[in-house]
Amino acid sequence: MSLLDVRKVTMRFGGLTAVNQVDITVEPGQIFSVIGPNGAGKTTVFNTITGIYEPTEGTVLFQGRDLRRPFSRNVAAGIAVIAVLTGALAVIALHLESMWTATVASHYRFRQPFPWGKAWGDLFAFLGHNGASVALSFVLGAALGGAGAFVVWRRQRRTPNVIAEQGVCRTFQNIRLFQDMTVLENVLMGMDMRLGSRLWHMAFRLPRQGREEREAAGQAATLLEFVGLRDRAGMLAKNLPYGDQRRLEIARALATRPKLLLLDEPAAGMNPAESGDLMKLIRRIRETGVTVLLIEHHMKVVMGISDRIAVLDYGSKIAEGTPEEVRSNPRVIEAYLGKEEIS
Repeated sequence: MSLLDVRKVTMRFGGLTAVNQVDITVEPGQIFSVIGPNGAGKTTVFNTITGIYEPTEGTVLFQGRDLRRPFSRNVAAGIAVIAVLTGALAVIALHLESMWTATVASHYRFRQPFPWGKAWGDLFAFLGHNGASVALSFVLGAALGGAGAFVVWRRQRRTPNVIAEQGVCRTFQNIRLFQDMTVLENVLMGMDMRLGSRLWHMAFRLPRQGREEREAAGQAATLLEFVGLRDRAGMLAKNLPYGDQRRLEIARALATRPKLLLLDEPAAGMNPAESGDLMKLIRRIRETGVTVLLIEHHMKVVMGISDRIAVLDYGSKIAEGTPEEVRSNPRVIEAYLGKEEIS
């Protein structure tokens, strides 16, 4: 089974088609690169895979499954609870004055004990006497509340956090670190989604919370050593050299324990020595069992580490193959160098 299947994905923004019927299949353990001139639609493809954009057309499958959060019994139960609560609120809102008069105002006597039993009896009598109106209010409120909860759930089915939880994580073309947090804290932020502590564990500082914090700190230190930043764990992220910031962003992505790691131009702005170190790092990431999908303009990096390459131009895929096949493809040469006009 393929790890990632991008099938006939199209992304339109108004009248502009940024991505047009793109197919990409990534096998487990591959380093797969997507290349093309500026504006070819590469980052848009990444954004549709990772949930930043919802594709206009087409599907994205991960391990043969849609990346959307499935409808489950827990979701159905949550929607039902919200429907019941909004139905009850609708009854109260539409009949508040009448219920108040029947249950409180008619029984209140100055400096006299309030007859709670009589008031509750009168409330149920009121609801029974006005059953049709109360039922209609409840049904309308429940329908609106349930429909609203369903719409909210539907819109949150394919968000970046849902996709990351399923094992797909990414870095960005423009570095998006938490600049005023330390290197170690940035990696710990990536681990947060995999921690099992709940609010009550943190509020009461239960042993589980402390144990998870220690384990997470150890795992973060291991990741920093993996990318070569362990000796800088206490530095603020903004004080790191540019190349180290790129590696820190990769470490933070790896902290989510991905099966597929998407790297958007990781070699951008790097000097030749840093690019060489990056190639070694990507190979080591693959050796840990993580598949890599890469966008890159640095052709030495792409040709040096890729198993397969797909080429985009004006939003369409014009070629795919091994580095040798892509390098000699006339359409790829034309897309990068242009076509000579014959007069």
